[in-house]
Amino acid sequence: MKIALGTDHAGYEYKERIKEHLTEQGHEVTDFGTDSARSCDYPDFIYPAALAVGEGRCDRAIVLGGSGNGETIVANKVRGVRCAVCWNEELARLSRAHNDANVISIGARTVPLEMALKMIDIWLTTPFDGGRHAQRVRKIAALEER
Repeated sequence: MKIALGTDHAGYEYKERIKEHLTEQGHEVTDFGTDSARSCDYPDFIYPAALAVGEGRCDRAIVLGGSGNGETIVANKVRGVRCAVCWNEELARLSRAHNDANVISIGARTVPLEMALKMIDIWLTTPFDGGRHAQRVRKIAALEER
């Protein structure tokens, strides 16, 4: 799978570890930055990672920040992106099964690294349930056309 990564300074260390984890699993990773723990503005890195998903250059994206909230807001500005902020395994599973989330946002200051890696593994392997949820996802997509 082609996976985009984007973070600000708060998630830099997690991003580096997640990149290793994904590469070890055979995923192709595109790193949109940042490249250090120096203070920076998350929209500069999150938007390009989400855009790669919206434009079909990457299958999914993982975005990181302090809380994951601002990163979710930015990612969801991209047409075709459904980004969910997650802080436990069940939310990661539901974001895929019910919402067909193609971007996950994780707060590096609120979620331990080992939990983040577990959530990512669940999120990458959980299929979309479709069924009644497909109609809801179609309605979300229709809102982008307004």
